Amino acid sequence: MGWIIVLAAALLYGVMSLITFGVFAFDKLRAKVDARRTPEKTLHVLSACGGFPGALAAMVVVRHKNRKPGFVAITVLIGLGHALAWVFLVVAWWILK
Repeated sequence: MGWIIVLAAALLYGVMSLITFGVFAFDKLRAKVDARRTPEKTLHVLSACGGFPGALAAMVVVRHKNRKPGFVAITVLIGLGHALAWVFLVVAWWILK
């Protein structure tokens, strides 16, 4: 049963990361042509829904939003929050096992 949860979580993180990376890349293209942009709030929501690995990858690969310290800090905090949640879940599972 535990491996199914891990597999489902990995699938969720993978799909959300691909979507988030795509939205970041599309927003970068829109920024270059001075078109309507994706709100930062939307980018953060995508990151919080499991897309933070894709967001971090887009910040490096596409170099989007990497010069905004506040945006980078929030994205990193989202990732740390996910990591802490997983540590909590694993420890709780181990204790209750």
